[in-house]
Amino acid sequence: MTSLLARLPSVGSGERRGRLTGLLAAAAALAVSALGLAGLTLAVVVVQTLDPDGGLPLTSSARVAGQLWLLAQGAELRLSSGPLRLAPLALTVAIAWGISRAAGSVVALRRVRTGGGAAAVLAVVVAVHVALATGLALVLDAPGASVALPRAVLGAGVVALVAGGLGVLRDSGLGAELVDRLPGPGRVVLRAVAAGTLALAACCTAVIAVALVDDVAGLGRIITGLGGAGAGAAGQVALSLLVLPNAVGAVMGLAAGPGFLVGAGTFVSTSGVTLGSVPALPLLAALPDTQAVPLLAFLSQVLPAVAGLVTGAVLGRRLGDDDGGTVIAALWGVVAGLGVGVCAGLWVLVGGGRLGDAALAEVGAPALATGLAIAAQAALAAAVAAAVSRWRARG
Repeated sequence: MTSLLARLPSVGSGERRGRLTGLLAAAAALAVSALGLAGLTLAVVVVQTLDPDGGLPLTSSARVAGQLWLLAQGAELRLSSGPLRLAPLALTVAIAWGISRAAGSVVALRRVRTGGGAAAVLAVVVAVHVALATGLALVLDAPGASVALPRAVLGAGVVALVAGGLGVLRDSGLGAELVDRLPGPGRVVLRAVAAGTLALAACCTAVIAVALVDDVAGLGRIITGLGGAGAGAAGQVALSLLVLPNAVGAVMGLAAGPGFLVGAGTFVSTSGVTLGSVPALPLLAALPDTQAVPLLAFLSQVLPAVAGLVTGAVLGRRLGDDDGGTVIAALWGVVAGLGVGVCAGLWVLVGGGRLGDAALAEVGAPALATGLAIAAQAALAAAVAAAVSRWRARG
């Protein structure tokens, strides 16, 4: 009896600690949505102040911000012109970063080190985030711009689960333990995949920048051709920045070979170019001006191999003394190169979408074909680079 009574305070203390941790997780998830929506609304309001006619009222600006928030998490808006389903990936990354930091901060603050505790924090974060997204979708639902509720709920859940899970794993230390259990040099392979994917994304961004500089006159015409309204120009430039990662995914499709679509009338690949009408978006000034395939498109075909070389070089240099010689490094280079292809395919998949039922019904590159092509090229280049880098590192 004495021993039982001695254990009762610790049980109560554990329950109180669990409730406090849950409340902190709920507050952190709520703060992400509240601060994110407030900041996005403020950005829309600032843009609208540039409109000489007064722009949108505050309620309409808040509605636009809420719609962007849901679109960034995979929601679909049903407009009179057709379904709008294109996630601005820059905003998606910002939301995911906020959720990851929120979940990780709770875990670090409460010193959660067990799988059960980490799962409980993640469950609260996901539940609160999904509930807030569901409420926002119901509030924004209107006859002229209805929100597909199942897709909004599912998208918010996936974003919260992935981002929150990464944050929890990182700050609880469980992620390091999980990586250490992977066969072979798992940590090194993951770093090499990340390096190769980021190198590919950076090169694709450079392709977009070169294309825009090459047609700076067309870019200027688009920006200044919006009726002289500063709000329109600022809004279009801001929207271009939000969808820049989507454009990076499209260039991945071009570099891999399959090309990309900007609606039914515009197709760009190394085998041919078809031009149709596109929205007056400054980012789309990077599209070719003629039906001829530009030299830049041919040069972009080396980008998957460049990503593979970066992947292999990172892998070969970071392998330990007990991880084998050049042949083993080459085999792990193949694995890492395939990982780059998987990441590129996922990037293209989430970056594509549709802008209605008419000419812009399909936007982006084919995800499966792009991922397979990049995986094949990057794996071959990574194998060679990993073997050479490993041979040089071992002297």
